[in-house]
Amino acid sequence: MALRASQPDSPARKVLSFLQDLLHNYHPRNFSIHLWDGSCWEPETGQFRRFAWKINRPGAVRAVFAAASQLALAEAYIYGDFDIDGDLGGVFPLADYLLANNWTKRQKVRLGTLLLALPSGPTSRALRSGLQLRGRMHSKERDRQAVRYHYDVSNDFYALWLGKEMAYSCAYFSTHEDELDTAQRQKFDYICRKLRLQAGERFLDIGCGWGGLVLHAVREYGVRAIGITLSDQQFALTRQRIQQEGLADRCEVRLLDYRDVIDPAGYDKIASIGMVEHVGERNLSEYFRRVYRLLRPGGVFLNHGIGVPENHMAAEDPSFADLYVFPDGDLVPLSVTSRAAELAGFEVRDVENLRQHYALTLRHWVRGIEDQAEQARRLVDEVTYRIWRLHMAGSAYYFQTGRLELYQTLLVKNAPGQSLPLTRADWYS
Repeated sequence: MALRASQPDSPARKVLSFLQDLLHNYHPRNFSIHLWDGSCWEPETGQFRRFAWKINRPGAVRAVFAAASQLALAEAYIYGDFDIDGDLGGVFPLADYLLANNWTKRQKVRLGTLLLALPSGPTSRALRSGLQLRGRMHSKERDRQAVRYHYDVSNDFYALWLGKEMAYSCAYFSTHEDELDTAQRQKFDYICRKLRLQAGERFLDIGCGWGGLVLHAVREYGVRAIGITLSDQQFALTRQRIQQEGLADRCEVRLLDYRDVIDPAGYDKIASIGMVEHVGERNLSEYFRRVYRLLRPGGVFLNHGIGVPENHMAAEDPSFADLYVFPDGDLVPLSVTSRAAELAGFEVRDVENLRQHYALTLRHWVRGIEDQAEQARRLVDEVTYRIWRLHMAGSAYYFQTGRLELYQTLLVKNAPGQSLPLTRADWYS
């Protein structure tokens, strides 16, 4: 019941009545709802409050539920029509319920009538600058714009929550208790062991981020490494880290599109960690063909990227992530990626799904950005902070529930007479 409510015919009371009707069958309701006038609906009896949903503007509920979309719910939060205090991850089961549209015809008529009686009015809307991309989808220039939109927010902003390794991809946890930095170092080493890196080999990291993997591979495995990125800020910081560690004679970073890598000498091993999502489904064939040509005979390629199961394909309408986080990002099923790799000539040697590890990683990132909220807002702005907080909390939920997956695929460019390890233990030792 409401702890305090306005007069029966007040706008706040109408909104509260609508929400009580809407959530009548939602259990357990482990959150409170707070309206702009101080009205409050506490959680169900016996439920610990996981979060507080604060509705800040009279017209927000009518605007959001008239649109009835994931995007409308997300925008209401990032622009301040709604606030979520507490565990943001608890919002997503509620969002699933609200968007499921499982009401009977009679319920829909009743809810529609109540909705039309709610107050209307202004809500906050303003796209984050830089969103409008120019040019043909997945052309070199447009991909450069998309990458810089996401990654060139601020190195200092990312450093607040990525941890010491500045690794912006799924970590690898030995236990649930592993610290984030430990798990990220374990990820780097896991990749190097899967690739069976050897001292003196030439190693290429496509989409090297802030350089964590190439630095680890050079330090711990003695390879000669090159990392490439399209992000100006990643390039600058990676170059700085290489210089600071005194590895410039064996490690290099280049501001370069994967389609522009030309190296007749070739590479013994190649990795792509969290970059294939930017390639685009129609470009996957070209992507794998180019990597195949860059590898020496017998070379190994580890492709690490997010995929979607066939039974959880995304809707055709642009999502919150499409518009605000990863413009032009393209997530496809494993079958699509593997087929493109095989058509390019690769043998698929091993596939591993690390989705549980990504859920853990994202929960660490959410805690990190929330712990540094005030500084994050100073480095970027309120909307950008909310975008990243919402995106990472939602992604953790989608990995946890199996709607997103994280695949590491080990691909081999076979050579005549090549002898490959018989077991995974040999590959990963």
